[in-house]
Amino acid sequence: MKILIVLTYYRPHTSGLTIYAERLAKAFVQRGHQVTVLTSHYEKSLPYEENQAGVRIVRVPVFFRLSKGVIMPTFGRKASRLVAEHDVIHLHLPQFDAAGVALRGRLLHKPTVITYHCDLLMPPGVLSWAANQAVNLMNDLAALFTHRIITYTRDYGENSPYLRRHLDKLTVIQPPVDLPPAPEEAALDFARRHNPQNNQPVIGMAARFATEKGVEVLLEALPAVLAHYPNALVFFAGSYQGILGEEEYLRRLSPIIQQHEKNGNWRFLGNLNPAEMACFYKNIDVLVLPSLNSTESFGLVQIEAMINGKPVVASNLPGVRQPITVHRMGEIIPIGDAAALGQALLKILRQPSQYMQDPVHIRERYLPESVAMEYEKLFEIIKKEIG
Repeated sequence: MKILIVLTYYRPHTSGLTIYAERLAKAFVQRGHQVTVLTSHYEKSLPYEENQAGVRIVRVPVFFRLSKGVIMPTFGRKASRLVAEHDVIHLHLPQFDAAGVALRGRLLHKPTVITYHCDLLMPPGVLSWAANQAVNLMNDLAALFTHRIITYTRDYGENSPYLRRHLDKLTVIQPPVDLPPAPEEAALDFARRHNPQNNQPVIGMAARFATEKGVEVLLEALPAVLAHYPNALVFFAGSYQGILGEEEYLRRLSPIIQQHEKNGNWRFLGNLNPAEMACFYKNIDVLVLPSLNSTESFGLVQIEAMINGKPVVASNLPGVRQPITVHRMGEIIPIGDAAALGQALLKILRQPSQYMQDPVHIRERYLPESVAMEYEKLFEIIKKEIG
């Protein structure tokens, strides 16, 4: 089967969406499919076309940016050719260009599906508002043309303003989650480099440094933890500098973070590759996901932590609360409630054994190959429906 995957950003851009798409694309290749990714040439240093682990990546030139979106005048021409060449079209939303691709798939009788990752909430400003409205319109048109819409959980589907309008097309497929094992020596070396004082306990947060991620909630909760564990350390894994639209957010929180850094209670780790992320989880005691709104729909990092035997504290957001609800490896807190986060962290740190479950069982449920098989079944169903 020839599968065309279309999304605005692809790897090496780091987000839950791009990691999901990469894992699934590689799983399709391993199962014998031909996979092409159509995406933006968002970074000048990247080639316009390349092959990574059997996945063909085609990047379209970017004429200019509109907030976090990109305008690509030649995208339509490239999409028309690639849609015609492939058997199945897989779109990842939010995406401004999705409607045109979905229409091409429909007109050419190609099974066309959308994976909807999260709602789009742009930062304040007239241009951002206009971009948000344009993307929402394109997303609705894409939903009209597509055959199915995939969401991670029914919980998110029933609460998302976008997905609620298209429940008749909704299909739930678990997200792909996989990490390489962390050899003991590699995990120890990670600790020597990033926690030379052997601070304990270690609280992990894995995210972009962005407003919706709720970094300030963790910062406000930290004093309660430090009152009982003065040597506690926060590992922040992910981009934290130069994030488009988040410069002011970083400036606002930097004085507090710098004080924690000075006291030895905070360490930025930057972007980590999969092997380093495996070591990250081995070196934390608990993961936090204090996200604030529906731009977070699940939190793949929760499953990554759980398959490494680490409990999680997450916000009571639709979708985000599901990993803890299903696997019982953590605590759910009210959205934006720093006091509740502090108390949940203390509860877990004092009695970690109460949150232990079988990580092997959890890992098997989210294996990329298993997720790819669910997509294949859906593609075959659609093929029969459209003849």
